[in-house]
Amino acid sequence: KAMRFALRHADRVVANSEHTRDTLLAMGVDAMRITVIYPGVDVSVFMPGLDVNGLREGLGIRPDEKLVFSVGRLSRRKGFDQMVRAVAQLHAEGIPVRYVIAGIGEDADYLDGLIADHNVQAVVHRIGAVSDADLPRWMNACDVFAMPNRDIDGDNEGFGMVFIEAAACGKPSLAGAAGGTGSAVLHQQTGVRVDGATVNAVSDALRSLLSQTALTLDMGHHALLRVEREFSWERVAEKTRKLT
Repeated sequence: KAMRFALRHADRVVANSEHTRDTLLAMGVDAMRITVIYPGVDVSVFMPGLDVNGLREGLGIRPDEKLVFSVGRLSRRKGFDQMVRAVAQLHAEGIPVRYVIAGIGEDADYLDGLIADHNVQAVVHRIGAVSDADLPRWMNACDVFAMPNRDIDGDNEGFGMVFIEAAACGKPSLAGAAGGTGSAVLHQQTGVRVDGATVNAVSDALRSLLSQTALTLDMGHHALLRVEREFSWERVAEKTRKLT
């Protein structure tokens, strides 16, 4: 009730995605007082061409192996468990893939158990928390960023800032279709969005991204251009200034 009262009486409400805007409208906020402004990313930190020496080598990842990277709180709605299942499936098919999960959270033991159950300890690497300096390096080191989020009891992704951070490093994303990820990942342009609740949908999308190098590189390029055009802090500041 307090949240609804504050939002309905605010002079201006900034939504971070169209999905969040729709949520605000459902709460009774006047559409005329809502402005969508996407979050910004520091393009001097998240950028292509960073030194990635030692990251892949430290995990024994060969040059011919594709690297998929995820980062975020280890909670069920992020879809990291679906990624473990999908990577296990692709590995069984003989596709040379490695998967690195960064982050901490309540699903840590669950994910470790899942990795063991699928016998992919040599393929899936859970590396825990990463430093602010190393995060953009991992984004650079990977071929695809993945977070196939899904709705869990009404809890979903409002936007997905990590998708924009990956895009700023010139990488395409595999996202879930739930929540507001459509603002962060343009389907078939800067990545793909799939039903994160369905393992086959995740594995099919991942297989497609890993097997079509030219397409993946093109999506990453378009993702980077979009960040430079819409998500730099200078662009966010410009949009915010217009609210006054």
